Amino acid sequence: MALIPLQLPPGIMKNGTEYEQSNRWRDASLIRWHNGSMRPVGGFTTRVSSAFDSAPRGLHAWRDNSDGTQIAAGTYNKLFYVSASGTVADITPVGFSAGNEDAAVNTAYGGSLFNTGFYGLTRPNTGVFQEATTWSLDNWGEYLVGCTSDDGKLYEWQLDSAAKAAVIANAPVSNIGLVVTEERFLFALGAGGNPRKVQWCDKENNTSWTPAATNEAGDIELQTSGQIMAAVRVRGRTLIVTDTDAHLATYQGPPFVFGFERVGTATGLIARKAIAAVDEGAFWLGAKAFYVFDGSAAKELKCEVSDYVFGDINYNQITKAYAVHNSSFGEIWWFYPSTDSLENNKYVSYDYRENHWEVGDIDRTCGVDLGVYDNPIWSDASGNLFDHEQDPAVGHGAYTPFAESGPISLGAGDQVMKVTSLIPDEGTQGDVTVTFKTRFYPNGAETSFGPYSTANPTSVRFTGRQVRIRIDAARSADWRAGIMRIEAKAGGKR
Repeated sequence: MALIPLQLPPGIMKNGTEYEQSNRWRDASLIRWHNGSMRPVGGFTTRVSSAFDSAPRGLHAWRDNSDGTQIAAGTYNKLFYVSASGTVADITPVGFSAGNEDAAVNTAYGGSLFNTGFYGLTRPNTGVFQEATTWSLDNWGEYLVGCTSDDGKLYEWQLDSAAKAAVIANAPVSNIGLVVTEERFLFALGAGGNPRKVQWCDKENNTSWTPAATNEAGDIELQTSGQIMAAVRVRGRTLIVTDTDAHLATYQGPPFVFGFERVGTATGLIARKAIAAVDEGAFWLGAKAFYVFDGSAAKELKCEVSDYVFGDINYNQITKAYAVHNSSFGEIWWFYPSTDSLENNKYVSYDYRENHWEVGDIDRTCGVDLGVYDNPIWSDASGNLFDHEQDPAVGHGAYTPFAESGPISLGAGDQVMKVTSLIPDEGTQGDVTVTFKTRFYPNGAETSFGPYSTANPTSVRFTGRQVRIRIDAARSADWRAGIMRIEAKAGGKR
Protein backbone atom coordinates (compact mmCIF):
# COMPACT_ATOMS: atom_id res chain seq x y z
CA MET A 1 0.00 0.00 0.00
CA ALA A 2 1.16 3.53 -0.79
CA LEU A 3 0.10 6.81 0.74
CA ILE A 4 -0.65 9.34 -2.01
CA PRO A 5 -0.80 12.99 -0.89
CA LEU A 6 -3.55 15.05 -2.52
CA GLN A 7 -1.34 18.13 -2.65
CA LEU A 8 -2.69 20.79 -5.01
CA PRO A 9 -1.36 24.35 -5.37
CA PRO A 10 -3.53 27.15 -3.99
CA GLY A 11 -6.09 28.99 -6.08
CA ILE A 12 -8.35 28.14 -9.01
CA MET A 13 -7.37 27.19 -12.56
CA LYS A 14 -10.28 27.48 -15.02
CA ASN A 15 -8.43 28.17 -18.25
CA GLY A 16 -8.11 25.63 -21.02
CA THR A 17 -9.33 22.05 -21.05
CA GLU A 18 -10.08 19.77 -18.16
CA TYR A 19 -6.75 18.00 -18.78
CA GLU A 20 -4.94 21.36 -18.46
CA GLN A 21 -6.61 21.70 -15.06
CA SER A 22 -5.08 18.43 -13.86
CA ASN A 23 -3.75 18.51 -10.30
CA ARG A 24 -5.33 21.92 -9.70
CA TRP A 25 -8.45 23.21 -8.04
CA ARG A 26 -10.85 24.04 -10.88
CA ASP A 27 -13.97 25.37 -9.15
CA ALA A 28 -14.94 26.81 -5.78
CA SER A 29 -17.06 29.37 -3.98
CA LEU A 30 -16.40 31.32 -0.78
CA ILE A 31 -13.07 29.52 -0.37
CA ARG A 32 -9.64 31.07 0.05
CA TRP A 33 -6.14 29.69 0.36
CA HIS A 34 -4.14 31.51 3.01
CA ASN A 35 -0.89 30.68 4.77
CA GLY A 36 -0.79 27.20 3.31
CA SER A 37 -4.30 25.97 4.04
CA MET A 38 -7.75 26.03 2.49
CA ARG A 39 -10.41 27.80 4.52
CA PRO A 40 -13.78 29.51 4.10
CA VAL A 41 -13.92 33.25 3.57
CA GLY A 42 -15.25 35.17 6.54
CA GLY A 43 -18.93 35.09 7.39
CA PHE A 44 -21.22 38.09 7.25
CA THR A 45 -24.06 39.65 9.24
CA THR A 46 -26.54 42.37 8.35
CA ARG A 47 -25.52 45.86 9.46
CA VAL A 48 -28.57 47.70 8.10
CA SER A 49 -31.56 45.98 6.51
CA SER A 50 -33.19 47.55 3.42
CA ALA A 51 -31.29 50.79 3.95
CA PHE A 52 -31.93 52.05 0.40
CA ASP A 53 -34.80 51.84 -2.05
CA SER A 54 -32.63 50.50 -4.91
CA ALA A 55 -29.22 48.96 -5.48
CA PRO A 56 -26.28 51.06 -4.22
CA ARG A 57 -23.72 51.78 -6.96
CA GLY A 58 -21.22 53.58 -4.80
CA LEU A 59 -20.19 53.24 -1.15
CA HIS A 60 -17.78 55.35 0.86
CA ALA A 61 -16.71 55.29 4.52
CA TRP A 62 -14.70 57.95 6.36
CA ARG A 63 -13.98 59.56 9.71
CA ASP A 64 -14.88 63.12 10.55
CA ASN A 65 -12.66 65.49 12.54
CA SER A 66 -14.24 64.26 15.79
CA ASP A 67 -13.31 60.67 14.91
CA GLY A 68 -16.94 59.84 14.16
CA THR A 69 -17.53 57.19 11.50
CA GLN A 70 -19.64 57.93 8.43
CA ILE A 71 -20.98 55.98 5.45
CA ALA A 72 -22.39 57.38 2.20
CA ALA A 73 -24.17 55.36 -0.46
CA GLY A 74 -25.39 56.40 -3.88
CA THR A 75 -28.10 54.76 -5.98
CA TYR A 76 -29.12 55.62 -9.53
CA ASN A 77 -31.49 58.30 -8.24
CA LYS A 78 -30.47 59.20 -4.66
CA LEU A 79 -27.63 59.85 -2.22
CA PHE A 80 -27.81 58.56 1.36
CA TYR A 81 -25.97 58.98 4.63
CA VAL A 82 -25.75 56.11 7.14
CA SER A 83 -24.69 56.82 10.71
CA ALA A 84 -22.58 54.47 12.80
CA SER A 85 -25.76 53.39 14.59
CA GLY A 86 -27.49 52.52 11.32
CA THR A 87 -29.71 55.60 10.94
CA VAL A 88 -30.29 56.37 7.25
CA ALA A 89 -30.87 59.91 5.92
CA ASP A 90 -31.68 60.97 2.36
CA ILE A 91 -29.18 63.70 1.40
CA THR A 92 -29.97 63.74 -2.33
CA PRO A 93 -29.10 67.18 -3.74
CA VAL A 94 -31.96 69.43 -4.78
CA GLY A 95 -32.21 69.32 -8.57
CA PHE A 96 -30.21 66.10 -8.89
CA SER A 97 -30.81 64.37 -12.24
CA ALA A 98 -31.54 60.67 -11.75
CA GLY A 99 -29.65 58.27 -13.96
CA ASN A 100 -30.24 54.69 -15.07
CA GLU A 101 -31.03 51.83 -12.74
CA ASP A 102 -29.90 49.36 -15.40
CA ALA A 103 -27.68 49.60 -18.42
CA ALA A 104 -29.26 49.39 -21.88
CA VAL A 105 -27.94 48.73 -25.35
CA ASN A 106 -29.14 51.22 -27.89
CA THR A 107 -29.76 49.50 -31.21
CA ALA A 108 -32.06 52.17 -32.62
CA TYR A 109 -31.30 54.59 -35.45
CA GLY A 110 -28.37 56.79 -34.46
CA GLY A 111 -27.55 54.61 -31.49
CA SER A 112 -24.55 52.83 -32.91
CA LEU A 113 -21.31 53.65 -34.63
CA PHE A 114 -21.50 55.32 -38.03
CA ASN A 115 -21.49 52.96 -41.04
CA THR A 116 -22.28 49.79 -39.08
CA GLY A 117 -25.05 47.36 -40.04
CA PHE A 118 -27.36 47.48 -43.03
CA TYR A 119 -30.07 49.89 -44.09
CA GLY A 120 -33.53 48.88 -42.87
CA LEU A 121 -32.22 46.48 -40.22
CA THR A 122 -31.79 46.89 -36.45
CA ARG A 123 -28.38 48.22 -35.58
CA PRO A 124 -26.01 45.57 -34.30
CA ASN A 125 -25.24 45.37 -30.61
CA THR A 126 -21.88 47.13 -30.51
CA GLY A 127 -21.73 47.80 -26.78
CA VAL A 128 -23.40 49.42 -23.82
CA PHE A 129 -24.30 52.96 -24.66
CA GLN A 130 -26.47 53.75 -21.66
CA GLU A 131 -24.52 52.98 -18.52
CA ALA A 132 -25.98 51.94 -15.22
CA THR A 133 -25.47 54.94 -12.96
CA THR A 134 -22.59 54.73 -10.53
CA TRP A 135 -21.30 57.25 -8.00
CA SER A 136 -17.83 58.70 -7.60
CA LEU A 137 -17.50 59.48 -3.85
CA ASP A 138 -14.58 60.90 -1.87
CA ASN A 139 -13.66 63.19 1.04
CA TRP A 140 -12.93 66.89 1.03
CA GLY A 141 -11.48 67.06 4.52
CA GLU A 142 -14.30 65.73 6.67
CA TYR A 143 -16.94 66.61 4.09
CA LEU A 144 -18.32 64.26 1.44
CA VAL A 145 -18.01 65.07 -2.26
CA GLY A 146 -19.72 63.13 -5.03
CA CYS A 147 -20.64 63.02 -8.71
CA THR A 148 -22.35 60.75 -11.25
CA SER A 149 -21.66 60.73 -14.96
CA ASP A 150 -25.39 61.14 -15.70
CA ASP A 151 -25.95 64.24 -13.55
CA GLY A 152 -22.44 65.61 -14.03
CA LYS A 153 -22.42 68.15 -11.17
CA LEU A 154 -19.97 68.16 -8.27
CA TYR A 155 -21.67 68.04 -4.87
CA GLU A 156 -20.56 68.51 -1.27
CA TRP A 157 -22.26 67.40 1.94
CA GLN A 158 -21.16 68.97 5.21
CA LEU A 159 -22.19 66.33 7.78
CA ASP A 160 -25.61 67.77 8.58
CA SER A 161 -28.06 64.85 8.34
CA ALA A 162 -30.96 67.30 8.12
CA ALA A 163 -29.44 69.04 5.08
CA LYS A 164 -29.00 67.94 1.49
CA ALA A 165 -25.77 67.81 -0.44
CA ALA A 166 -25.27 70.98 -2.48
CA VAL A 167 -23.56 71.95 -5.73
CA ILE A 168 -19.97 73.13 -5.27
CA ALA A 169 -19.86 76.76 -6.31
CA ASN A 170 -18.02 77.60 -9.54
CA ALA A 171 -17.20 73.95 -10.25
CA PRO A 172 -17.39 72.64 -13.82
CA VAL A 173 -20.50 70.71 -14.89
CA SER A 174 -21.10 67.75 -17.20
CA ASN A 175 -18.35 65.74 -15.47
CA ILE A 176 -18.11 61.96 -15.33
CA GLY A 177 -16.56 61.69 -11.87
CA LEU A 178 -14.12 63.10 -9.33
CA VAL A 179 -11.20 62.29 -7.09
CA VAL A 180 -9.44 64.24 -4.34
CA THR A 181 -5.65 64.16 -4.60
CA GLU A 182 -3.25 63.70 -1.70
CA GLU A 183 -2.36 67.42 -1.97
CA ARG A 184 -6.02 68.48 -1.50
CA PHE A 185 -6.93 69.29 -5.09
CA LEU A 186 -10.33 68.24 -6.37
CA PHE A 187 -10.10 66.70 -9.85
CA ALA A 188 -13.17 66.96 -12.07
CA LEU A 189 -12.95 64.11 -14.59
CA GLY A 190 -14.32 64.59 -18.10
CA ALA A 191 -14.81 68.22 -17.10
CA GLY A 192 -17.32 70.32 -18.98
CA GLY A 193 -18.41 67.41 -21.15
CA ASN A 194 -14.94 66.86 -22.66
CA PRO A 195 -14.30 63.13 -22.08
CA ARG A 196 -10.51 63.61 -22.06
CA LYS A 197 -10.30 66.72 -19.86
CA VAL A 198 -9.14 66.89 -16.25
CA GLN A 199 -9.81 70.15 -14.41
CA TRP A 200 -8.73 70.92 -10.87
CA CYS A 201 -9.52 73.59 -8.29
CA ASP A 202 -7.06 75.69 -6.34
CA LYS A 203 -5.24 73.84 -3.60
CA GLU A 204 -7.52 73.44 -0.56
CA ASN A 205 -10.21 75.65 -2.14
CA ASN A 206 -12.84 73.69 -4.05
CA THR A 207 -14.77 76.83 -5.05
CA SER A 208 -11.82 78.37 -6.97
CA TRP A 209 -11.59 76.86 -10.47
CA THR A 210 -10.43 79.70 -12.73
CA PRO A 211 -6.64 79.62 -13.26
CA ALA A 212 -4.81 82.76 -12.13
CA ALA A 213 -1.32 83.85 -11.17
CA THR A 214 -2.42 83.81 -7.54
CA ASN A 215 -3.74 80.22 -7.44
CA GLU A 216 -2.98 76.68 -8.62
CA ALA A 217 -6.22 75.89 -10.44
CA GLY A 218 -5.77 74.42 -13.91
CA ASP A 219 -6.79 71.85 -16.47
CA ILE A 220 -5.39 69.56 -19.14
CA GLU A 221 -6.73 67.47 -22.00
CA LEU A 222 -5.15 64.04 -21.85
CA GLN A 223 -3.43 62.88 -25.02
CA THR A 224 -5.56 59.79 -25.45
CA SER A 225 -7.95 58.35 -27.99
CA GLY A 226 -10.18 57.11 -25.18
CA GLN A 227 -12.48 58.66 -22.62
CA ILE A 228 -11.71 59.03 -18.93
CA MET A 229 -13.35 56.32 -16.83
CA ALA A 230 -12.05 56.78 -13.28
CA ALA A 231 -9.16 57.93 -11.10
CA VAL A 232 -7.63 56.66 -7.84
CA ARG A 233 -4.86 57.75 -5.49
CA VAL A 234 -1.72 55.60 -5.65
CA ARG A 235 1.46 56.18 -3.67
CA GLY A 236 0.95 59.93 -3.33
CA ARG A 237 0.04 60.36 -7.00
CA THR A 238 -3.18 60.09 -8.98
CA LEU A 239 -3.80 57.35 -11.54
CA ILE A 240 -6.31 58.22 -14.26
CA VAL A 241 -7.60 55.31 -16.35
CA THR A 242 -9.47 55.69 -19.63
CA ASP A 243 -11.19 53.00 -21.67
CA THR A 244 -7.95 52.59 -23.66
CA ASP A 245 -4.95 53.57 -21.50
CA ALA A 246 -3.63 54.84 -18.16
CA HIS A 247 -2.07 58.18 -17.10
CA LEU A 248 -0.29 59.25 -13.93
CA ALA A 249 -0.66 62.75 -12.48
CA THR A 250 2.19 63.96 -10.25
CA TYR A 251 2.12 67.23 -8.31
CA GLN A 252 4.95 69.58 -9.37
CA GLY A 253 3.84 72.96 -8.04
CA PRO A 254 3.49 76.20 -10.04
CA PRO A 255 3.51 77.10 -12.83
CA PHE A 256 2.34 73.78 -14.32
CA VAL A 257 1.04 72.38 -11.01
CA PHE A 258 0.68 68.78 -12.29
CA GLY A 259 2.71 66.68 -14.67
CA PHE A 260 0.91 63.97 -16.65
CA GLU A 261 2.55 60.81 -17.99
CA ARG A 262 1.03 57.94 -19.94
CA VAL A 263 1.96 54.77 -18.04
CA GLY A 264 0.01 52.18 -19.99
CA THR A 265 -1.44 51.55 -23.44
CA ALA A 266 -4.12 49.01 -24.34
CA THR A 267 -4.97 48.84 -20.64
CA GLY A 268 -8.50 50.24 -20.66
CA LEU A 269 -11.01 50.05 -17.80
CA ILE A 270 -14.41 48.57 -18.76
CA ALA A 271 -16.53 49.89 -15.86
CA ARG A 272 -16.05 53.04 -13.79
CA LYS A 273 -16.09 51.26 -10.42
CA ALA A 274 -14.14 48.16 -11.47
CA ILE A 275 -10.83 49.57 -10.18
CA ALA A 276 -9.32 49.38 -6.69
CA ALA A 277 -6.21 51.06 -5.32
CA VAL A 278 -3.77 49.38 -2.95
CA ASP A 279 -0.50 50.50 -1.45
CA GLU A 280 1.24 48.61 -4.22
CA GLY A 281 -0.67 50.42 -6.97
CA ALA A 282 -4.03 49.58 -8.51
CA PHE A 283 -5.90 46.70 -10.14
CA TRP A 284 -8.75 46.90 -12.62
CA LEU A 285 -10.98 44.98 -14.99
CA GLY A 286 -10.74 45.44 -18.73
CA ALA A 287 -12.90 44.14 -21.56
CA LYS A 288 -10.92 40.89 -21.94
CA ALA A 289 -8.17 41.05 -19.32
CA PHE A 290 -7.20 42.24 -15.85
CA TYR A 291 -4.60 44.98 -15.39
CA VAL A 292 -2.26 46.17 -12.67
CA PHE A 293 -0.36 49.40 -12.09
CA ASP A 294 2.74 48.52 -10.09
CA GLY A 295 3.90 52.03 -9.31
CA SER A 296 5.72 52.60 -12.58
CA ALA A 297 3.73 51.02 -15.43
CA ALA A 298 0.34 49.52 -16.19
CA LYS A 299 0.35 46.02 -17.66
CA GLU A 300 -1.81 42.98 -18.15
CA LEU A 301 -2.15 40.72 -15.14
CA LYS A 302 -1.77 37.00 -15.81
CA CYS A 303 -5.03 35.36 -14.83
CA GLU A 304 -5.75 31.63 -14.44
CA VAL A 305 -9.54 32.08 -14.55
CA SER A 306 -9.83 34.54 -17.46
CA ASP A 307 -11.42 32.03 -19.87
CA TYR A 308 -14.20 31.39 -17.38
CA VAL A 309 -14.77 34.98 -16.20
CA PHE A 310 -14.83 36.66 -19.60
CA GLY A 311 -17.05 33.93 -20.97
CA ASP A 312 -19.40 34.34 -18.01
CA ILE A 313 -19.86 38.14 -17.92
CA ASN A 314 -23.12 39.77 -18.99
CA TYR A 315 -21.55 42.56 -21.01
CA ASN A 316 -24.92 44.34 -21.37
CA GLN A 317 -24.72 45.08 -17.61
CA ILE A 318 -20.96 45.19 -17.14
CA THR A 319 -21.02 48.88 -16.13
CA LYS A 320 -22.30 47.62 -12.74
CA ALA A 321 -19.05 45.73 -12.06
CA TYR A 322 -17.42 46.86 -8.82
CA ALA A 323 -13.96 46.28 -7.32
CA VAL A 324 -13.21 46.24 -3.59
CA HIS A 325 -9.94 45.89 -1.71
CA ASN A 326 -9.94 43.27 1.07
CA SER A 327 -6.72 44.36 2.73
CA SER A 328 -6.74 41.84 5.60
CA PHE A 329 -6.01 39.07 3.12
CA GLY A 330 -4.32 41.02 0.34
CA GLU A 331 -7.20 40.46 -2.10
CA ILE A 332 -9.01 42.40 -4.80
CA TRP A 333 -12.61 41.29 -5.34
CA TRP A 334 -14.57 42.11 -8.47
CA PHE A 335 -18.35 41.69 -8.29
CA TYR A 336 -19.92 41.25 -11.72
CA PRO A 337 -23.19 40.19 -13.43
CA SER A 338 -23.04 36.78 -15.04
CA THR A 339 -24.62 35.72 -18.32
CA ASP A 340 -28.36 36.49 -17.97
CA SER A 341 -28.23 38.27 -14.61
CA LEU A 342 -29.20 41.95 -14.36
CA GLU A 343 -27.26 42.35 -11.11
CA ASN A 344 -23.84 41.42 -9.80
CA ASN A 345 -24.20 37.81 -8.68
CA LYS A 346 -20.66 36.44 -8.95
CA TYR A 347 -17.15 37.42 -7.98
CA VAL A 348 -13.59 36.85 -9.04
CA SER A 349 -10.79 37.67 -6.60
CA TYR A 350 -7.03 37.96 -6.85
CA ASP A 351 -4.68 37.34 -3.94
CA TYR A 352 -1.84 39.72 -4.81
CA ARG A 353 0.33 38.61 -1.89
CA GLU A 354 0.26 34.89 -2.68
CA ASN A 355 -0.48 35.30 -6.42
CA HIS A 356 -3.52 33.13 -7.07
CA TRP A 357 -7.16 33.53 -8.14
CA GLU A 358 -10.50 32.54 -6.66
CA VAL A 359 -14.09 32.62 -7.95
CA GLY A 360 -17.54 32.16 -6.52
CA ASP A 361 -21.13 33.24 -6.11
CA ILE A 362 -22.30 36.25 -4.12
CA ASP A 363 -24.76 39.07 -4.84
CA ARG A 364 -22.95 42.29 -3.97
CA THR A 365 -23.19 45.62 -5.79
CA CYS A 366 -20.49 47.66 -4.03
CA GLY A 367 -18.38 47.80 -0.89
CA VAL A 368 -15.63 49.40 1.18
CA ASP A 369 -12.59 47.95 2.92
CA LEU A 370 -12.13 47.85 6.66
CA GLY A 371 -10.27 50.70 8.35
CA VAL A 372 -12.98 53.14 9.22
CA TYR A 373 -14.99 50.18 10.50
CA ASP A 374 -13.67 46.91 11.89
CA ASN A 375 -14.91 44.87 8.94
CA PRO A 376 -15.37 45.38 5.22
CA ILE A 377 -18.90 46.61 4.47
CA TRP A 378 -20.57 45.37 1.29
CA SER A 379 -24.06 45.94 -0.09
CA ASP A 380 -26.51 43.90 -2.16
CA ALA A 381 -29.10 44.85 -4.78
CA SER A 382 -31.88 44.90 -2.17
CA GLY A 383 -30.21 47.79 -0.35
CA ASN A 384 -28.86 45.80 2.61
CA LEU A 385 -25.50 46.56 4.20
CA PHE A 386 -23.42 43.65 5.51
CA ASP A 387 -20.40 43.39 7.79
CA HIS A 388 -18.09 40.88 6.08
CA GLU A 389 -15.01 38.87 7.08
CA GLN A 390 -16.35 37.96 10.48
CA ASP A 391 -15.88 34.54 12.06
CA PRO A 392 -17.01 32.02 9.41
CA ALA A 393 -19.10 30.41 12.12
CA VAL A 394 -21.64 33.25 11.79
CA GLY A 395 -22.45 31.83 8.38
CA HIS A 396 -22.63 32.84 4.74
CA GLY A 397 -26.36 33.32 4.35
CA ALA A 398 -27.75 31.07 1.63
CA TYR A 399 -24.28 30.31 0.24
CA THR A 400 -22.28 27.16 0.99
CA PRO A 401 -18.46 27.03 0.64
CA PHE A 402 -17.07 24.28 -1.58
CA ALA A 403 -14.05 23.42 -3.72
CA GLU A 404 -13.60 20.87 -6.52
CA SER A 405 -10.45 19.73 -8.24
CA GLY A 406 -9.56 18.82 -11.78
CA PRO A 407 -8.46 15.25 -12.53
CA ILE A 408 -5.66 13.80 -10.40
CA SER A 409 -3.76 10.82 -11.76
CA LEU A 410 -3.47 7.90 -9.36
CA GLY A 411 0.02 6.50 -9.38
CA ALA A 412 1.67 6.84 -12.80
CA GLY A 413 -1.72 6.96 -14.46
CA ASP A 414 -1.23 3.77 -16.46
CA GLN A 415 -2.67 1.37 -13.90
CA VAL A 416 -5.95 1.12 -12.10
CA MET A 417 -5.49 2.09 -8.45
CA LYS A 418 -7.55 0.63 -5.64
CA VAL A 419 -8.14 3.20 -2.89
CA THR A 420 -8.95 1.82 0.53
CA SER A 421 -8.52 4.65 3.02
CA LEU A 422 -8.74 8.42 3.41
CA ILE A 423 -6.39 10.09 5.91
CA PRO A 424 -7.75 13.61 6.40
CA ASP A 425 -6.00 16.80 7.43
CA GLU A 426 -8.82 19.01 8.64
CA GLY A 427 -8.48 21.30 11.62
CA THR A 428 -11.96 21.21 13.14
CA GLN A 429 -12.61 17.49 12.73
CA GLY A 430 -15.90 16.95 11.01
CA ASP A 431 -16.96 20.26 9.43
CA VAL A 432 -15.82 19.11 5.99
CA THR A 433 -16.82 16.17 3.80
CA VAL A 434 -14.95 14.75 0.80
CA THR A 435 -16.47 13.18 -2.31
CA PHE A 436 -14.35 11.27 -4.84
CA LYS A 437 -15.26 11.20 -8.53
CA THR A 438 -13.36 8.52 -10.47
CA ARG A 439 -12.77 7.67 -14.12
CA PHE A 440 -10.90 4.91 -15.90
CA TYR A 441 -10.31 7.04 -19.00
CA PRO A 442 -10.14 10.86 -19.50
CA ASN A 443 -13.40 10.91 -21.45
CA GLY A 444 -15.03 8.01 -19.67
CA ALA A 445 -18.03 7.95 -17.37
CA GLU A 446 -17.50 9.40 -13.91
CA THR A 447 -18.59 7.62 -10.75
CA SER A 448 -19.00 9.34 -7.38
CA PHE A 449 -18.09 7.87 -3.99
CA GLY A 450 -18.97 9.52 -0.71
CA PRO A 451 -19.35 11.96 0.87
CA TYR A 452 -16.89 10.87 3.55
CA SER A 453 -16.31 12.56 6.87
CA THR A 454 -12.89 14.07 7.52
CA ALA A 455 -13.08 13.66 11.27
CA ASN A 456 -10.87 10.55 11.35
CA PRO A 457 -9.11 8.15 8.99
CA THR A 458 -11.94 6.63 6.99
CA SER A 459 -12.29 3.43 5.02
CA VAL A 460 -13.22 4.02 1.39
CA ARG A 461 -13.59 1.65 -1.52
CA PHE A 462 -13.14 2.76 -5.11
CA THR A 463 -10.92 2.18 -8.14
CA GLY A 464 -9.85 4.31 -11.08
CA ARG A 465 -6.95 5.76 -13.03
CA GLN A 466 -7.80 9.32 -12.12
CA VAL A 467 -9.91 10.96 -9.47
CA ARG A 468 -11.43 14.35 -8.80
CA ILE A 469 -12.10 15.47 -5.24
CA ARG A 470 -14.84 17.73 -3.98
CA ILE A 471 -14.81 19.36 -0.56
CA ASP A 472 -18.08 20.55 0.93
CA ALA A 473 -18.18 22.47 4.15
CA ALA A 474 -20.73 23.35 6.76
CA ARG A 475 -22.15 26.85 6.25
CA SER A 476 -21.39 27.94 9.79
CA ALA A 477 -17.94 26.63 10.63
CA ASP A 478 -14.38 27.94 10.73
CA TRP A 479 -12.42 25.03 9.34
CA ARG A 480 -8.98 24.45 7.81
CA ALA A 481 -8.06 21.79 5.27
CA GLY A 482 -4.46 20.82 4.61
CA ILE A 483 -2.91 17.98 2.61
CA MET A 484 -5.16 14.94 2.71
CA ARG A 485 -3.77 11.52 1.81
CA ILE A 486 -5.30 8.39 0.36
CA GLU A 487 -4.05 4.83 0.79
CA ALA A 488 -3.94 3.00 -2.51
CA LYS A 489 -2.40 0.01 -4.24
CA ALA A 490 -1.89 -0.71 -7.90
CA GLY A 491 -4.26 -2.99 -9.75
CA GLY A 492 -4.08 -4.09 -13.32
CA LYS A 493 -4.02 -1.98 -16.46
CA ARG A 494 -7.69 -2.65 -17.10
